[in-house]
Amino acid sequence: MKKLYILTQQSLLILSTVFFFSCGDQNHSIKMKGSDTEVNLAVNLAEQYTTADANFSIAISGGGSGIGITSLLNGQADIANSSRPLSDKEIEQFETKNIKVRTVIFAEDATAFVVHKDLPIESIDLETLAKIMKGEITNWKQITTVDLPINIYGRQSSSGTHSFIKKKLKIEFSNTAKEMTGNAQILEGIKTDKSGIGYVGAGYISHESATSPTVKVLNIQENATSPAYSPVDAHAINNSLYFFQRPLYQFILEDSWEKVQPFIDFERSEKGKQLIKEHGYYIIERSENEI
Repeated sequence: MKKLYILTQQSLLILSTVFFFSCGDQNHSIKMKGSDTEVNLAVNLAEQYTTADANFSIAISGGGSGIGITSLLNGQADIANSSRPLSDKEIEQFETKNIKVRTVIFAEDATAFVVHKDLPIESIDLETLAKIMKGEITNWKQITTVDLPINIYGRQSSSGTHSFIKKKLKIEFSNTAKEMTGNAQILEGIKTDKSGIGYVGAGYISHESATSPTVKVLNIQENATSPAYSPVDAHAINNSLYFFQRPLYQFILEDSWEKVQPFIDFERSEKGKQLIKEHGYYIIERSENEI
């Protein structure tokens, strides 16, 4: 009989979670680590895959793209989920250790900027957003009708989303920005902080929208006169109109490919694609290569 084991380390919020789907020989078990953006989707895919493969065994944990990639380098994972590509330094590290890695792009994600629902703002342009994130605009009265100091909710530097936003806005984050461990923690902060602004994977928004009406997703404009687009608008994403959209990666050890491939094939199946869509992500032309 298939069993699901969930181990959690908690404070007020879940800080780290490891999911074990264990059904077979541990010599064939898979360890997947990395992106917090992808972890809920990965767990759901694994859970569904166990219904088709009685010998499937996998342990999944989040923590950030950098943690997943480091785990791959150190032989502590077979798959690293990542919301960013490998850096030049990381590629060099893999080459130095003579570790061959396959790269799979399996979905398209969008990063949403969220505020409390009561904040009187619907859209924001990139210049204004950058000034907020780097600490040049510090009070909402500078751009809205309310007088509230701005609280920034972001991710730790090991997060691929942190690196993605930093690169896209061409900024260094304000040193007052709160560094949160994951998307869920950012959302919890915004729900109770009428002066907060944060960024999370759009896939999290699709699950939170029905139960968390206190969170508002901002539409993004490239400049003050350009159209505003939403990260949860499929048309905008499919036509590459939303500024903060990106591919999601899985880096897989070449030595682990044989035991990992059936799971990757499941992700690429019609059922896998449907699960990806249900989590608020988008299907794109998939690719696979080796470094």
